[in-house]
Formats: sequence, structure tokens, C-alpha cells
Amino acid sequence: MSERFVVVRVGQGDDGVKKDPVPDSGGAEGDSIDPQDYVPILEYSREPNRYGDGMPKESSPFINNTDHDKGNLYDGKNMALFEEEMDSNPMVSSLLNKLANYTNLTQGVKEHEEADDDEGPARSKKPVKSPALGTLIGVYLPCLQNILGVILFLRLTWIVGTAGIMESLAIVVMTCSCTMLTAISMSAIATNGVVPAGGSYYMISRSLGPEFGGAVGLCFYLGTTFAGSMYILGTIEILLTYIVPSAAIFKAEKKENEPEALLNNMRVYGTCCLILMSLVVFVGVKYVNKLALVFLACVILSILAIYAGVIKTAFDPPDFPICLLGNRTLQNHNFDQCLKTMEVDNVTVTTKLWSLFCDSPDLNATCNEYFTLNNVTVIQGIPGLTSGVIRDNIWGDYGPNGMLVENKHQVSAPAADTSQDIYMPYVANDITTFFTLLVGIYFPSVTGIMAGSNRSGDLRDAQKSIPIGTIMAIATTTFIYISSVILFGACIEGVVLRDKFGDSVKGNLVIGILAWPSPWVIVIGSFFSCCGAGLQSLTGAPRLLQAIARDGIVPFLQVFGHGKANGEPTWALLLTGGICEIGILIASLDAVAPILSMFFLMCYLFVNLACALQTLLCTPNWRPRFKFYHWALSFLGASLCVSLMFISSWYYALVAMLIAGCIYKYIEYRGAEKEWGDGIRGLSLNAARYALIRLEEAPPHTKNWRPQMLVLLNLESDHTVKHPRLLSFCTQLKAGKGLTIVGSVLQGTYMTKEDEVKKAEQNVKSSMTTERTKGFCHVVASSNLRDGFSHLIQTAGLGGMKHNTVLMAWPGTWKQSNDPVSWKNFIETVRETTAANQALLVAKNVDSFPTNADRLGEGAIDVWWIVHDGGLLMLLPFLLRQHKVWRKCKMRIFTVANMDDNSIQMKKDLQMFLYHLRLDAEVEVVEMHDSDISAFTYEKTLVMEQRSQMLKQMQLSRTEREREAQLIHDRNTASHAAINDKPDTGPDRIHMTWTKDKFLSERNRNRSEANMGVRDLFNMKPEWESLNQSNVRRMHTAVKLNEVVVNRSQGAHLVLLNMPGPPKNRGGDENYMEFLEVLLEGLNRVLLVRGGGREVITIYS
Repeated sequence: MSERFVVVRVGQGDDGVKKDPVPDSGGAEGDSIDPQDYVPILEYSREPNRYGDGMPKESSPFINNTDHDKGNLYDGKNMALFEEEMDSNPMVSSLLNKLANYTNLTQGVKEHEEADDDEGPARSKKPVKSPALGTLIGVYLPCLQNILGVILFLRLTWIVGTAGIMESLAIVVMTCSCTMLTAISMSAIATNGVVPAGGSYYMISRSLGPEFGGAVGLCFYLGTTFAGSMYILGTIEILLTYIVPSAAIFKAEKKENEPEALLNNMRVYGTCCLILMSLVVFVGVKYVNKLALVFLACVILSILAIYAGVIKTAFDPPDFPICLLGNRTLQNHNFDQCLKTMEVDNVTVTTKLWSLFCDSPDLNATCNEYFTLNNVTVIQGIPGLTSGVIRDNIWGDYGPNGMLVENKHQVSAPAADTSQDIYMPYVANDITTFFTLLVGIYFPSVTGIMAGSNRSGDLRDAQKSIPIGTIMAIATTTFIYISSVILFGACIEGVVLRDKFGDSVKGNLVIGILAWPSPWVIVIGSFFSCCGAGLQSLTGAPRLLQAIARDGIVPFLQVFGHGKANGEPTWALLLTGGICEIGILIASLDAVAPILSMFFLMCYLFVNLACALQTLLCTPNWRPRFKFYHWALSFLGASLCVSLMFISSWYYALVAMLIAGCIYKYIEYRGAEKEWGDGIRGLSLNAARYALIRLEEAPPHTKNWRPQMLVLLNLESDHTVKHPRLLSFCTQLKAGKGLTIVGSVLQGTYMTKEDEVKKAEQNVKSSMTTERTKGFCHVVASSNLRDGFSHLIQTAGLGGMKHNTVLMAWPGTWKQSNDPVSWKNFIETVRETTAANQALLVAKNVDSFPTNADRLGEGAIDVWWIVHDGGLLMLLPFLLRQHKVWRKCKMRIFTVANMDDNSIQMKKDLQMFLYHLRLDAEVEVVEMHDSDISAFTYEKTLVMEQRSQMLKQMQLSRTEREREAQLIHDRNTASHAAINDKPDTGPDRIHMTWTKDKFLSERNRNRSEANMGVRDLFNMKPEWESLNQSNVRRMHTAVKLNEVVVNRSQGAHLVLLNMPGPPKNRGGDENYMEFLEVLLEGLNRVLLVRGGGREVITIYS
């Protein structure tokens, strides 16, 4: 996407506004402000900045001004309309000025080198140099150097001989296609903004998030570390096999012990080489960088020597004779002539070859049977480009460990006894060979494509250089590999190609005998190439680990973020050396190569996924300069990476994925929270949107119903949570499943309460973390609490993810409160949940509920099933018992039978119903006989109505109202006490029950003969008669039901009870609260349950 900024000069007023001095723009004459001081050079910081919202964000030269900038207040007239926003939103001229002076210094070796140079008391500040590397030097050549290496020189000829030209081309095409597709994806990511130091790790972590970034970053680190092991092993193999074989410490007396002796030599020399290279990296990183050009020259000269040698073979093939016994290739170490016998002074004598197969040099000696039956033959190891040997090398020749390297076109007489072949000087396979093994061994030869992106800070134009340089380097190396496969197969004899260590050509490097002018060009070139690659791996891997550690996403790695005073990663270098030593102790190049192949493939896999994800999500910030990418190519690249992983080694692939998975889960569980605008978050948002739309299509089936909670919290005056145990109970009920929204309301407007709302949200979130409540927090400001809670009930949630259950605490102080707003809000909330078809849970004495750390012992959860509410009463104990707090509690269900009900049949039916519901519970049917209304009930009702009438009708001040209410309360309490204290006068006066008719007859019968105490009692009868009979009946129900519940469930850990609905006539709201208070009196932990008007539990599967 192209942008064009048009700078428009705004005219000055008559009074003249002083112009801001801008560097290199010809400020006003006489300005003494230093331009460098006025606009500071902004360096890219990997550490996230902290803004007012507490969210870490990447640093930017755009909106966030420095303190220096904020001091320059705008004092002009032309833009006065925007002057109040100048402190947060700069002028476009200021923005462009900062962009012009913005630099992105790579935080890698360059800083360490400069810090080393600047050490000392007379350190002088250097001017910042702008990056100046172009595509060729900055990207193309580093990628070329990293891609071409040890496998090309030591294993490619053996791969061609073993797999054949066709299958070798298949290997090259597969692996190079993988890296080319990855390079396309990487180019898109690298050109989508500035990529600081960190290269591939930075790209993946910022595209896929800290979890994937950390996991893949560590896999890339391990791959780079094992690559160092492979290069060191390659260096030692060249040294001990082709340069100074006599330097070997362990020497095999017998041929069968040679592989073990070679491995031990590799371990000893490899460890010494690792220590030496680590010291070089620790002491002088700058020398490694300065030698990089030398190492690159070695690689290029070696390749040119190979092509020159191939051309020379077309008209003058080199003379490298190969000795065959029958069709078997012989190791040409201990003999100089390929003859059994020869004539010396007309006398037939035996040769050195004879003594290798016979027990004595005599002509009548006992010899190996195969040696006796077959003749020796000499063929040319390099017949040349025009010899037609390419036809013999088209197809592969795989075999088990110990299989002899044979020329199928030579005549051979088989021997009956082959048991002694392993002791004879034949060339044989040192490992079992098959196609997938060769893929794993070859793949490291195409890695190194990230070298350009790792140097993005040093490039003049990274967004142009990285795609061109990387893709051109891959295209060049692909051409080199394909041409090498074809030319090797066309020039070199098959038995020589399959000779891994060059035993048939007197211990020469096979690719070396093809080179011109001398094999030593390749030997020395490959030696220094491997040394340089090993040093660069030991230089890059610790810095990658340091970058991961400094990001803080993996807590246990933070120690590796520290180093020397100049930033050199000392601790990371020590860990890298230790891991590298593991690869050296393996000692086999062929065994180490598949290991690092897994880690590199894992890295490339996620680069492709990152590009595909960003493309498909159409993220607004996804605007790469590189346009030649497509999500299908990225997915193809990712699929190819996975395929190559399992083709190379399925068990290594599983181990690599397991390591990455463990790191991912660890970062998710313990790692620091980072917001990097990653694609996984975008994917989550898209997935959530899709799921919400699907959920809204139809209501959930009864089988899928679970309480989706809206928890209404009350806050203290300091905005802390008043009842944190409500969150604990929600956690125990939900067990982390389903939706939980925690809401609260502050009285006032959002403009005046903004800071308090944010503080309250932080406090609620802190309490949710403490109580382990997983969900969302929402604190709103409203003109009054009633409207605020109403808005939460109506609007909380989104789409299909809305709450269906409201959880709140019982207003325990409603009687003591002078303000009726608290209990009126409570009753209105009950009405609104009913109207919204939402279930309601009200916890009484919630502060006595168990915490998440408690473990309740043997006890019961009692359910009093009075009316059917859709089954919520039975579902809630089942959900609670899934949590470890309530796990040992048993469930008891009580139901109430009336006089005309068959309680025995009710119990049987209920037990069968619970059996079908798959619920384990004890069942008990409680019979409640019809009885007359007691005097106590009348007294309670009278007190309630008098209190209600007084509060409604008397227009008194708050203080007077409280005093009058207390007087009425005290008078009625004394009257009630007087009644209760009367002496026994007979059974009919102890169990006095009342109906209206009985009340009138009793009044007429006893008017003349009652004593003074009874007469005083009956003086209240007219007041009883005037009571609202509906209230009397309701109070009677509350009193009787409370007696039964307290009698049966007073010792239960929790009592669940149907919650009666509020009266339709709002005039009786205060009476409703009194009814509930009487109903719950004497019980400790109570949960009132009101259903949402639908079935929530089913007997069907």
C-alpha cells in the first residue's frame, strides 16, 4: 500500500508565530537550539512500554511523545482548535520529523562489538550511523553461506550414490520447495513493518503470540545449537579422516572396531573444538564477524572448484583407479597395486593384497574363498561426464548396515561362506540406509534461510532486501544442489559415490577427487567452512536465547537474559555449550542431522502458519510490501514441513512436537502475559464471533443447559468486594465451565466516576483471581443502583453467550437500614429476572459459605423441593458435588405432601425419577397437616403490618421515622413476650389455633368469664380481625415451613429452598421481605432458588 504525504504551509498571523526549529530545515536565523537535542534519535526498544491502561505495547515513534516533546506547547493560532490535544496527538509535521530521524539499530553483535571498542575512561559518544547494507552483502551472501555447508561436502555424493539421481532429485526438490515456500511466507511477515533484532523468533512471537513464539523460539534455538554440534562434528571428520588421520587417539586393531574408534575420536576432538570455539565467541565476537568473509570465500571457491572439475572430466578425466574383487569394492589403504600376484625377475610373487586375504604370502597359502573364486579388476572412479555412467546411477541401492558396496555390472562368483566378509577390507555400509533417513540427513543443507531476516536492522531497505535476497539465495542453492546431483551421478562411478569416507580412493574426500585443480581445495575449503558455520551457530544461538529470556515469557529462562557489561550473553553461551556437547557425544553426523532437522522444520512450520493466519484473518495491520504470497502457498509450505518431519523420523517429530507442546503449556500456565497483537488473538476473535452467531441460531437443548452466571456484587465504600465468598461459591458451582460475568454498579455518571470504575474493576478482578473465578468483569456507573443492575441483567453477555442465571447475596441488613432502597432494589431484581426468564440464586449468610481451600466433611446438601422449577434445585447439588469442597457431601431431597397426597407413592415416584435422572440422593416426604393459624402467626402479621403502615403513612424525617418504628417494635415485642409468659391454664389455651369463624365464636363465649390476663389478650382481637387475611395465610406458610425445615435440616452444610415470588401488587413488597425472613430464620447456609421458566434437567441421554 502506497502513501503520499502532502505538506501544506500554513500562513502566519500578523503577530508572527515563532517557528519550531527542525533539523536540516533551515530554522530561523539566530536559533541556538541544537537540532540533535531537539529531536532525539529514537532507538527501537524490545521492552514493552507501559501506558495508562497498564497494557504492554510495542514502542513507537508516533503517538507517544517523550517528556521533552511535551514541554513544547503549541502557542499558535492556526491550529488553536486542536491545541488541547497536542500533548497526546502531535502535529503531522512533528510526526514526519520523528520518522525522518527514526533508526532501528539491531540489538545483537553490533552493539557488543561497539561496547568492546568504547570501553575505557575516555569513551566518546559515536554518532549514530544509518544502516547501509544492501541486498547482496546484507542478505544474499549471508544466506548463501548459511545454506551451503557440511552436508554438501561430506554427504551429498553418498546420498546420490545411495538414493540414485531420481530419488536424490526428489529429496532436493521437496526440501528446497519447503524452504522456498517458507521464504515467501517469511518475506510477507518481514515486510509487514519493522522487524527488530530477533529475526524469526520475533516474527513468530509477534504473529502467533507469546505461547507459540516461546515454544517455536526455543525449538529454533535448539536447532541452531544442534547445528553447531553438526558443524563441529563435520570439522573433526574432515580433520581426522582427510587431513591428518594419524592424529587419531583411538585406533582400531581390527576392521570391525573402526566405527567405534572413529566415534570416540569424534567425541574427544569435538569436545576440545567446542571449548576452543566457545572461548573464541566469549572473548572476541568481532573477530568471528570479520572472518565471515573468509569463510564465505572458502565456500564459493570450493563450489567453483567442483564445477571446474566437472567440466574438466568431459575431456580429461582424472586418474583415480578403483580396485574391485569380483564385484566388491576394496578399501585401498594397505596396498598399492590391484593385483593378486605379479612377476618379479620371472618369479611369481604375491602382493600386499594377497596378504590381506590369505594367512601367508606363499602361493600355496589358505585364502578367503571369495578371494580364490574371483579376480581383481581396476575401474576408473571418475569416468567423466561423457562416459555414460549416469545410466548406472539413475536408481538407488539401499541396504542394511554392513552391506558390501558392489558393482552390479561386474562378474562375481559367490562364496558359500560369507561369515568372514566383515573382517575383510571391503567397503561396506556403516548404517542401514533408506529413503526417509536420507531426507533427514539432507535437510540441514537447505536451512539457513533466516540469515537475512536476522540482520534486518543492518539493512538499508529491509522490506526490499529480505524478500529478494532470501529468494535469490534459495534459488541459487537449489540450482547448485540439483546440478550437483545430476553432475555427480554423470561423472562418478556408483561404488565411489556410495563410499561415504573415500576408502576406495585412498582415503580422499570423494567430492575432492572431482574438484580441480586439487582435492585439497575442497578439503581445506570445507574445513574452514564448517569451522565458520560452527562459530556462527555458537554466536547466534546464545543471542536468540537471550532475546527470549529478556522478553520474559518463560520465567525459568530469565537468568539467561543477563551477561557481561556490554550485553554479551555469558550464561546463555554456557547453556548453549552444554546442549551442544550432547550432540557431540552422539558423535555421528548422520544421527545429529535429523535432530536439528526437526527443530528447523518446526520453526518453518509456524512461519508458514503465521503468514496463512494473518492473510485469512485479513488483519487491518497486515499490509506486507511483498505482494507475491498467498495463504494457499503458506498452507502448502506448512503441510510440507509436517510431512518432512514425519518422513525424516516419526519419533523425532513426535518428541519435537512434545517439547514444543510442553513449552507452550508452561508459558500459558506460568508465563508473563504479553499483548503483541498476535494472530492467535485474531483467530480467537473470529472463532468466538462464529461460535456466538451459531449459538444464537437456537436456544440450548436441555441436555446442554448449564448455569451461565451473572454474579451481582455489592462493593464497600473503598470499592472492594463486600462478599468475596459469593465468588468462591460461583467457582465451586461452575468448576471453570461455562460463562461467568461478575458485575457491579457505582452510583453516578461515568464522566465523574471513571477513575473509581477502573479502580473497582481492578479490585473485582483481583478478587476473582484470589477466588479462582474464571470469567469476565463489568463495572458500570449509573444514576442509581436500581437502573445499573437492571442494565446488567438486560445487556450482560453477547449473542448466544448470555447469562441464564443471576447469583446475588441476601440483603442481610435490610431491617436495620433506614433507607428502603436496598430491599426495594432486591425485590425489583427478583421481578426482572423472572420477567427475563432467568434463574435466580440468592445466598443467605454468604460470608459463612466455605472457601475454595476448605474441605467439607461428611454432611448433607438438603434440597427442599416445594414446587417444580424445571429441575434446577436438583441440578445445583450435583454440580456442587463435582467440586472438591463439596465432594464428600451427600444429597438429600425433601418434598412436602398435603393431606390428600399419598406420601408413600410420592416417595416411590420420586426415587424412580431420581434414578432416571442418574442422581444419587436420599428421598424423604414430609407431611404437613392442615392446621389452624396460631396466635403467634397473627402476632407476627400484626407487627409486620403495623410497621409497614407506619413507614408508608407517616411523613416523618429519617430520624423521627426510625424512632417511631423502634417504639412500635418495642411495644409489640413486649406484648408478644407477655402472651408467651402466661401460665398454663389448660390444653385448649396452650394450642390455641384460629380461623375467622372460631375467632368470632370464642370472642362471644369468653367475653364474660375470662380472667384479667385473658381479657387483656382478647383486647387485641379486633386488631387481628382487621388484618389482611392474605398476609396471615402467607405468614402461616412461612412459619410452618420454617419449623419443618429447621427441624430436619438445621445441621446440613447447605439448604436449597424454592424461593417464593414477590407479590404482583408492589404495595406489599416490605411484607414479602418479612415472609422470606421468617422462612429462613434459624438456618445458617441457605440458597434460595428460583427457576427460569424452562426445564434444565432431563431423563433422556
